[in-house]
Amino acid sequence: MTVCYTGSNTTIAELVADYLDQRDDEVMQALVTAGALVAMADGQVQTIERDELINYVDRQGFVPTVSRQDIAEAFDNRVRQLEERDSTSVIVEAFRPLAGLSLSSVVIRAAERVAAVDRYLHPNELRTIKLIRLIMSTLPTKRLPVSRAS
Repeated sequence: MTVCYTGSNTTIAELVADYLDQRDDEVMQALVTAGALVAMADGQVQTIERDELINYVDRQGFVPTVSRQDIAEAFDNRVRQLEERDSTSVIVEAFRPLAGLSLSSVVIRAAERVAAVDRYLHPNELRTIKLIRLIMSTLPTKRLPVSRAS
């Protein structure tokens, strides 16, 4: 039996590419959020911290569909967002897609690398890493509502 889908000209390849782009964006947002939080923890964001995050993400190939320039821009934007408004919702929404997944360890490792790059671990950086670990292990993931039959 052949199944025909009508109403859309989207190919499976396009759907897969869209999914991978979205997934890469979710991973990137979590990574830049962790990096920005740690970079800000000691009171100043250093270029070396930003560069370490970009190099680490690019070198490891965590987000192959995202350019180094886009990672840099996302990092800078995230720093601004965290400085300008209620950062709790920004942090939660960035971490939620990866919370509880194996990729959460990648987010924590990125935070550790940013903290260590200047060869001085500020106490606030260490506290921030602990907080990221806690969030990534306890934050509930987004779940689709379950409909119950009446």
